[in-house]
Amino acid sequence: MTERNAALAAAVRAGDTERVRGLLEAGAAPDAAGEDGLPVLCTAVAACDPAVAEALVEAGADPDRRLPDGTTPLLRAIEGGSPAVFAAALGSDPRLRLAPERRTELLAAARNWYEEGPQARLRHLTGDPGPVRTRVVPEGEYHTLTEFTLGGRCVRDGHGGILTSLEWAFRILTPPGELVARAVRHGDPEHADWWASQWILTERRSAETWAETVAFHRHPDPLPRLFVADVLGLQNLTEGLTPHARQYGRERLALLRTWAEVEDDGVVLPRLLRALVDEGFSGAAAVGLRHAGHADARVRRAVPDTFDRPLTPRTAEAVRDLCHDPDAGVRAAAAGALGGEALSAEDRPLLLALLEDADPQVASQAAYATARGADRSPQITEALARLLDAGDQDIRLSAAYGLALRDDPRTPDAYARVGPLGRAERERDSRADGLWRWKVRNEPGG
Repeated sequence: MTERNAALAAAVRAGDTERVRGLLEAGAAPDAAGEDGLPVLCTAVAACDPAVAEALVEAGADPDRRLPDGTTPLLRAIEGGSPAVFAAALGSDPRLRLAPERRTELLAAARNWYEEGPQARLRHLTGDPGPVRTRVVPEGEYHTLTEFTLGGRCVRDGHGGILTSLEWAFRILTPPGELVARAVRHGDPEHADWWASQWILTERRSAETWAETVAFHRHPDPLPRLFVADVLGLQNLTEGLTPHARQYGRERLALLRTWAEVEDDGVVLPRLLRALVDEGFSGAAAVGLRHAGHADARVRRAVPDTFDRPLTPRTAEAVRDLCHDPDAGVRAAAAGALGGEALSAEDRPLLLALLEDADPQVASQAAYATARGADRSPQITEALARLLDAGDQDIRLSAAYGLALRDDPRTPDAYARVGPLGRAERERDSRADGLWRWKVRNEPGG
């Protein structure tokens, strides 16, 4: 093993993607062997490291290389159960790259793992009668998987997503009903299998796929209905990004409008209200008003976001009522709507009370909305100044930002009282720049 290849193997074990890329660019062999004698791509796959696996494959590592035990890195990625790792190892143009018998082998492996399930499969492979250890792990930035460990082997439960993506890569048109079943199998909208089915059904724009998918909005179980709502939302989000994306825009809006009139589930209905807003439906506020008194707080929380700004007399009255709601999440949503308004003498006491709400969620949302809001009255400005004593740094940051937007001379001291901000806040939160912008406006040479 050359020194450079040894360094690459060490970087792969450490999960140091930047160093892996640097060593590959410097000439390290992408198929270099690791300490176990296997290609380092197998090391990345076993570590569930999609970034390193992607770097190796892009540099020329062979995911189809037959290993001494008869597997390949790609088959090991299927076994591992992470759709992200599998996608990284799959590489480009697999339908063209792989012979029919190899494609059949990969599909069979993915289907066997999915149908048998990771726990049963692990027990079958290891023969270990002991307990299976489980834990929930992140899959990318937004999704999750469950990881199972038994007999020294560890796999994750994303085989449905792997099978779905592999079928699509080979242009196999899986029946929409099967994709829905894979999505809801785990009962978790955050699961990576849910996302895989959602994305493929968004990509597939045929009339047959559309009709078979949306038919599940009448399913007696709310979970398939929730999945359909997610598919419709993603279709709207990706309009213009995929071929024929606008094909079902009118049908989608018509379905959402009629569906929202009859849906009553506390998880599905808020998604529909959000979808109507995202569609730009002019009647979203009227639909929201009809649900302002819904028995489920999760629905009431979604109502203020259906209202256009500025509020109309009817929607303003609804927001005032929601400010008194017993549910903190509802009051927080109402605070977000009320805080952005040019407040009347009637409304200002409501917002001042929300700024001092005993629930930190409500106070935080009220502070955030008020800081950016249109009310620049002395009462609101002084209320923001009082929030600099809050124990919650996010509330203090909103208060300082609100003072900065109002060109208040206390702004420098306010930001000093916020305290040090983390890197994420400094890079992504516009409130963190409030002091600098205040100085530009208010200090000579700023």
